Amino acid sequence: MMLKGTPKSIYHSGDKIEYQCHLGYKHVLPFLATSAICQSDNTWTHLREACTKILCPQLGEPQNGQIIYSHGTFQLGSQAHYICNEGYYLHGTKVLYCEHSGDQVDWSDSPPQCEKILCQPPGEISNGKYTDSHKTMFEYNEVVTYSCNPSKGPDEYSLIGESRLACSGHNVWSSDPPHCRVVKCENPVLKKGKLVSGFKTKYYYKAKVVFECLKGFHLKGSNTIFCDANSIWEPAMPECIKVSTWPSSKPIIYHASALVTSCLCISILF
Repeated sequence: MMLKGTPKSIYHSGDKIEYQCHLGYKHVLPFLATSAICQSDNTWTHLREACTKILCPQLGEPQNGQIIYSHGTFQLGSQAHYICNEGYYLHGTKVLYCEHSGDQVDWSDSPPQCEKILCQPPGEISNGKYTDSHKTMFEYNEVVTYSCNPSKGPDEYSLIGESRLACSGHNVWSSDPPHCRVVKCENPVLKKGKLVSGFKTKYYYKAKVVFECLKGFHLKGSNTIFCDANSIWEPAMPECIKVSTWPSSKPIIYHASALVTSCLCISILF
């Protein structure tokens, strides 16, 4: 509540003051007093809180969704958060506020709706196709699978990207459509090394090979490489580096019999 009129600096016995409800509040009950009188003992007559917040109109639960109130109620200052069930999306304002509207209170916007998630057909691709391409609309979580057409040349097409796309939101697919093109890496030849796995006549997209070096050489780089979407081996081709051999640092040890033979030879010479 707030005091009516301009307050005085001093009130005398018998003076009366009147209260009124703040904007957005109303009287709880008509018979509750909204005035107080200054008594001879310099105290005011007892005054109870007679105003309460005005409630916004009650909101109905949305079909295929729910409302969560920030303060557990729909009185002035409350917020109504709308949430849709899985497979539905929110069309409209997500959060409504209970606020002043003239002398009353009302919600800040019209309630939103929960509408079914649908996707328009995904993108067409060159040299490829996807399943159910005749459909004009796809439902939530519905999946299409892309594949490449047979190649008319000597090399086959490779599918670059995700082959399976799902309708994950309103007109939103889980990823961009893939591409179909020829991806072919050069034959992997490692000097002073050899292939130990991945032997093929042609190396297309995602082909994997494993190397090892010949005896006397050690591998510098990764022993496993893949043919990437740009027709390049990744990581880079390794190298086989010759193992260095250093002179022995061990001291020469002579046996006693050898020393005796050496001494006899020297004596004979003299």
